[in-house]
Amino acid sequence: MELMKDDRYSPDWKNIAITKKQSVHWVCEWCGVQCLKPGEGKGLLKEERYRLRMAVHHCDYDPGNNSPSNLMAVCSPCHLYYHRRQQGNITPGQLKITIN
Repeated sequence: MELMKDDRYSPDWKNIAITKKQSVHWVCEWCGVQCLKPGEGKGLLKEERYRLRMAVHHCDYDPGNNSPSNLMAVCSPCHLYYHRRQQGNITPGQLKITIN
C-alpha cells in the first residue's frame, strides 16, 4: 500500500510535529504514557511499538491549522480514540493500493 501526499499538510509538517513532541518530552498529553523517541523500542513487539508511538493531533481536525493551541501530542491509541467517532482527516482517494 502506498500513501499519497496530502497537500493539506504544510511542507514543514514533520518539523512542526517533532517540535511539538519534544515540547512535551514525548509524554502523551491525554493519558500520560511515556512514548518512544525515534530509534527507541528495539526489542519490543510491533504491537508494543505501535502503542508507544507518538502522533500529533489537530484538535479541529484541520491539518492546515498548525497553531500551537490546535496541536496535541498523543500516543497512537489516544489518537485513534480521538478519530473513532469523527470522519477524520482522510479524504476519499488519499489512500491508494498499488500491486507490484
